[in-house]
Amino acid sequence: MSAESLTPPLVSPLVDVRDLVVDFPVGDGHVRAVDGVGFTLEAGQALGIVGESGSGKSTVAYGLLGLHRGTGARVGGSVRVAGVDAVTAEGDELRQLRGGLAAMVFQDPLSALDPYYAVGDQIAEVVRVHRAVSRRAARARAVEVLGRVGIPDPARRSRSRPHEFSGGMRQRVLIAMALACEPRLLVADEPTTALDVTVQAQILDLLHELRAETGAGLVLVTHDLGVVAGSVDRVLVMKDGRAVEHGPVTEVLGAPREPYTRALLSAVPRVDAPGVPGAPGAAHTGPAGPAGGADGAAGRTGGDVLLEATDLRREFATRGGLTRRAAPVAAVDGVSLTVRAGETLGIVGESGSGKTTLGRMLVRLLEPTGGRLHYRGRDIGALGEKELRPLRRELQMVFQDPASSLNPRRSIGESIADPLRIAGESDERRIRARVGELLERVGLDADWYHRYPHEFSGGQRQRVGIARALAPQPRLIVCDEPVSALDVTTQAQVVALLGELQRDLGLALVFIAHDLAVVRQVSDRVAVMRAGRIVEQGDADAVYDSPQHAYTKGLLAAVPVLDPVEATARRTARLASAGA
Repeated sequence: MSAESLTPPLVSPLVDVRDLVVDFPVGDGHVRAVDGVGFTLEAGQALGIVGESGSGKSTVAYGLLGLHRGTGARVGGSVRVAGVDAVTAEGDELRQLRGGLAAMVFQDPLSALDPYYAVGDQIAEVVRVHRAVSRRAARARAVEVLGRVGIPDPARRSRSRPHEFSGGMRQRVLIAMALACEPRLLVADEPTTALDVTVQAQILDLLHELRAETGAGLVLVTHDLGVVAGSVDRVLVMKDGRAVEHGPVTEVLGAPREPYTRALLSAVPRVDAPGVPGAPGAAHTGPAGPAGGADGAAGRTGGDVLLEATDLRREFATRGGLTRRAAPVAAVDGVSLTVRAGETLGIVGESGSGKTTLGRMLVRLLEPTGGRLHYRGRDIGALGEKELRPLRRELQMVFQDPASSLNPRRSIGESIADPLRIAGESDERRIRARVGELLERVGLDADWYHRYPHEFSGGQRQRVGIARALAPQPRLIVCDEPVSALDVTTQAQVVALLGELQRDLGLALVFIAHDLAVVRQVSDRVAVMRAGRIVEQGDADAVYDSPQHAYTKGLLAAVPVLDPVEATARRTARLASAGA
């Protein structure tokens, strides 16, 4: 029997979930991740599932494809997709459900794609699993869907491997793979979390177009409420494994009934509002948000110049072939900026704009290939490691991904203690006491010294990273995308923590992010980067309220908004502009 013959007829609703319960094994028992969730979805409709990390939203999404098989999870209730019971389906029926009737677009394309095989071959393999077609026909289908999702020159790029694509293009490849067998349901799990605002808008517009053209249903899982505003018809809000609110997107976002939903919405940073109290760089805002008062931005940025970059440049060598060296590429190309004591400088731009390279040079984790870098009046751009060592403690960095920047084989206490030992502290009693103080300072328990990174949530690991940066008592901290992977409430907590530390310790912060709303919330001044250069910089409110450069205007226009009506109007304008 062919795979096509197993395809059930069209049914209504397309998705019917009733009293879904999922328990995962933990130690000698089980923990309940999803507790009695139910919803329906018609063909062509889109449902957004939102909530904090650990709310159970991804677990629900995986249940739609029966992906809990083999994990030891206990699944109860009913999950029917196009008439197939995802809980009980076996063999060919389950295989047809996964990829044939429903397809998943995962959050991290680098993990979902095989690094050793060309993307066209990977898509073709999916086609051959579900359809009795030749290799040539499967390859042709792979090229076809790559073109459909906007991959330029799809026949040639189909022979490329995942690492040869940008983050946004890899996400398009995953969507192409999901579309390969024309599924009736697309399940997208945090498909735009790590993408900058313009690429995020492109991916969301693409999902909308595909849904309109194919009539497929869409389940969009995200912690970003701005993402669902213009992308779905209905919203399901989850907390602690339960559905706390469910309804049309205009009602849930416009007039939420539940306190939890209102709390989620209030935690979302807004690009059209000045910085908020409690955030770095926001001491000049009053309770209602407007700027003003004696502690205005001018007072915040009036301290002595701590760090000054002049015409800073960083080049990376490339190769034109197996042995031929090509011209170097300038990742940072002539950047000049200053950071004053006690202020926050925000740096924004798309992926590849040079933000992270610049941040690493500012703390001398990378050596500039041109220009000058002065710290407290001293030129540090060309200093060797021996000369830099006394300054290392004053210039620290909080990295984007604490899971990869923390050694998984060492306790978090030992990781925080490392900078103290490097600085010359040898008394273990004093080291332990200092680490305990730092853990408590960032809102963690001093008794957690011997715990390991995998025992903490993403937000807690980021707090560990902040504690480690604080250990040598720095004057300046560069924060590289410190909240990009966190849900809105955890993000707000980390931002508030940085603000508290800045006020108490007099720190200067450089806050690097692709999220323009967060950067406005935290910054006194903002620099906008594009292709290695700063195209605009100035007071945060001035840059956001009256942008001068077309690139800045484009970035701001792509930022998600919480008003579904406005979000829909913006998408319509973008699609019309793209088709013009």
